[in-house]
Amino acid sequence: MDTDSARFKRAVLSLPDVRLRIDWLDQHVQHQRADIVAALLDVVIGESEISEPKAREVLVTIALWVAGSAREADLDGLRQAALDQRLLSLQRVIRRVPAPSQAPESGEPRIPDYGAGRELTLGERRNLARRSDRQRFDTLLRDPHPMVVSELLANPKTTEDDVVRLAALRPARATTIEALARTRWLTRRRVRMTILLNPGSPPRVALPLVGLCTRSELLEVARGADVPVILRITANELAERRPPLFGENATGGSEWPEPGPDGTDRLLQ
Repeated sequence: MDTDSARFKRAVLSLPDVRLRIDWLDQHVQHQRADIVAALLDVVIGESEISEPKAREVLVTIALWVAGSAREADLDGLRQAALDQRLLSLQRVIRRVPAPSQAPESGEPRIPDYGAGRELTLGERRNLARRSDRQRFDTLLRDPHPMVVSELLANPKTTEDDVVRLAALRPARATTIEALARTRWLTRRRVRMTILLNPGSPPRVALPLVGLCTRSELLEVARGADVPVILRITANELAERRPPLFGENATGGSEWPEPGPDGTDRLLQ
């Protein structure tokens, strides 16, 4: 039967690139009634929770849209519809969660010393982040300004290890992780797990990523001593719902093929 969810999945997966898929979803949400979209997303997310392959692939688009691209007004409409209709699968992805409490930092974040004998302007630092060779990267990774971070994340010389270092900073820089969520770096498993295991990660970014975890990753999140409670609860719920795949054992062994040669999930290639 050609259901609404089947047509939705087909429309998303017909687009060849994850960025195009996110943009399509964003437009779809804005041009449809929230209650209709919410019911549809709940079906697809529910299918992904029991490892239906196409739904799992579409969930990547949904999760990355929520984490980095969705407007708060659109999410609020979906949240209300999810509450009204008791759409539990959708709620696990979009529920509003209080920001984690962190010790307040004293004063403004310090601009790192770039060795110029003076404090560089924001424009100069952005230009360095956009064009710098690797010699400047250690300094650029310490720069707290989100516009510098955004330029650095788009620099072709930036590596996955660099991004993991940014995501792992403690106390977490919310603006840095939010900038990261608007990039393709979220398609990397190491990056996603670093965000999930950092207790200061913004919940708006971290919560949608839980559903993209393998079973072993879900168990790691669920057992994380300083992982926020809502993430641990969600990880436990999903681990219980997900059936074993690819000969997975009871301790949560591998359930997905290995990442592609560039570290990106094969689902996104």
